[in-house]
Amino acid sequence: MTSLEIGLTSFPVLLLLIFLRVPIGLAMFLVGLFGLYFVTDGWNMALSRLKTETYSTFSSYSLSIVPMFLLMGHFATLGGMSTALFKAAESWLGHKRGGVAMAAVGACAGFGSICGSSLATAATMGQVALPELRRYGYSGGFSTATLAAGGTLGILIPPSVILVIYAILTEQNIAKLFLAAFIPGILAAIGYIITISIYVRIHPDSAGTREPIPYAERFRALADVWPVLLVFLLVVGGIYLGWFTPTEGAAVGAAGTGLIALVNRGLNFSTLIESFLATGRSTAMIFFIVLGAAFYNGFLALTQVPQELAQYVTSLGYSPWVVLAIILSLYLVFGCVMDSLSMILLTVPIFFPIISQLDFGLTFEETAIWFGIIVLIVVEVGLITPPVGMNLFVINSMDRTTPMVETYKAVTYFVASDIVRVIILVAFPSITLFLMRILN
Repeated sequence: MTSLEIGLTSFPVLLLLIFLRVPIGLAMFLVGLFGLYFVTDGWNMALSRLKTETYSTFSSYSLSIVPMFLLMGHFATLGGMSTALFKAAESWLGHKRGGVAMAAVGACAGFGSICGSSLATAATMGQVALPELRRYGYSGGFSTATLAAGGTLGILIPPSVILVIYAILTEQNIAKLFLAAFIPGILAAIGYIITISIYVRIHPDSAGTREPIPYAERFRALADVWPVLLVFLLVVGGIYLGWFTPTEGAAVGAAGTGLIALVNRGLNFSTLIESFLATGRSTAMIFFIVLGAAFYNGFLALTQVPQELAQYVTSLGYSPWVVLAIILSLYLVFGCVMDSLSMILLTVPIFFPIISQLDFGLTFEETAIWFGIIVLIVVEVGLITPPVGMNLFVINSMDRTTPMVETYKAVTYFVASDIVRVIILVAFPSITLFLMRILN
């Protein structure tokens, strides 16, 4: 077999391992290792690559942003920021039809601005909002679906761990990607709120009502969210004002949320150690997947598969928009069986060379950033798409009384909202690139 044939054969082998429940990081690592063995006819290159790839991957300064953002999310939870966000949103929206669910989405958007993980956002807000949703008569499936969808805002609204990984893979500016994600993130939150409004009108028995809260209490609740606003402005504003790099901004954010948690008495020695250990475990998991992807993608680069695919696709003469639609459809399919980080690490090195060869009327940098945001949104859809939507399992595990099928039924409304948003952002790239263009 030629190197190209070996590279193409590696795809079904990798998918087979994934379906056999081999961890995705390990699956990519093994396929890459044995692929190098067959391509180079020996173990010398494969074992040598193991040493050099490990060093080159983890010596990347940009990767240090990942544990900092994860730690910031843990400290934010300890500081009571998630509870404050939900109480503030609930005080203003809770009396409306579906208002408590809307408040949960708003709180997820706010928490996502200081937490770069979708699963962490879903889990944290689930603990805060789920009891309130059930208290006011919201159905189990609607409650869990709302929180699962709201949790996806954690990876879309900056800062985002997934965007950091995409920036490293495509060698793009992290700050510009964060900037480009703002408007799509706001559109996502608005879309979910509209979806909730539609859902409770189609299913009026799925949501109860609550009495309006006096305005004095509403403003007091709103004042309690100042730490979230302070951290967000400090981190994101500091990055765009040039006070510090994104990595330094992540460290400043972690320190700031830690200080707030300490002042609010949520941080002590035991919770500090627990936060460090949880951050270490999550970071280790992410980094192992990154290593496996780096090894597999290094093997693919040696076989010339990405380059050959890019040349083949461009030679077909299809419209760039048709090619993009096919790629995004594949992401929707992959999202049913793979987690978001694995999808990004596995597919971007293959699809990005294809996209970069197509003419969308944008510069190379604009195409890379626009494609990154679109991919992030489609990957986000995968987090709530049955049968393996990770957010669905996280939230459903907190409410054992709700059958998973009920969550599946309700979440289809949010998936439809996501698809509409993807179509809008694909049709009008200037929406995504607007802030980046005016601020750079």
